[in-house]
Amino acid sequence: MAKRFDTGSGPSQRQLRVGELMRHGLAEILSRGEIQDPVLETTIVTVPEVRMSPDLKIATCFVMPLGGQNQEAVIQALARNKRYLRGELAHRTNLKFAPDLRFRIDTSFEEGSRIDRLLDSEAVQRDVRRDGGKDDEA
Repeated sequence: MAKRFDTGSGPSQRQLRVGELMRHGLAEILSRGEIQDPVLETTIVTVPEVRMSPDLKIATCFVMPLGGQNQEAVIQALARNKRYLRGELAHRTNLKFAPDLRFRIDTSFEEGSRIDRLLDSEAVQRDVRRDGGKDDEA
């Protein structure tokens, strides 16, 4: 069998596919309220992304409670119910091995907002106006 060298170009197609399966399964479990936990019963949680390790044994689940409220409590509640979630996801995804789940707060919304504020700043707008004519001619 040929060796495959990791070029550091990002996740494989299989990692992306399994991550998306895990994300859909986790989102379905959370939206249906299948977990009997007071924090998760009263909070709407979105799952924007699930990243799989190269060996598919660890799933890092990025979650965000609606409105950004009670972030730490939601992470703790998900961690308390990790065993149940892992079992349910194993049945739904039909994988040979159920990956270990790790939960993190998704910061991509904050990062996108920060970049938008930066692009709207006066210094950037001034540079765009000054350089605007040069790129149009080429």
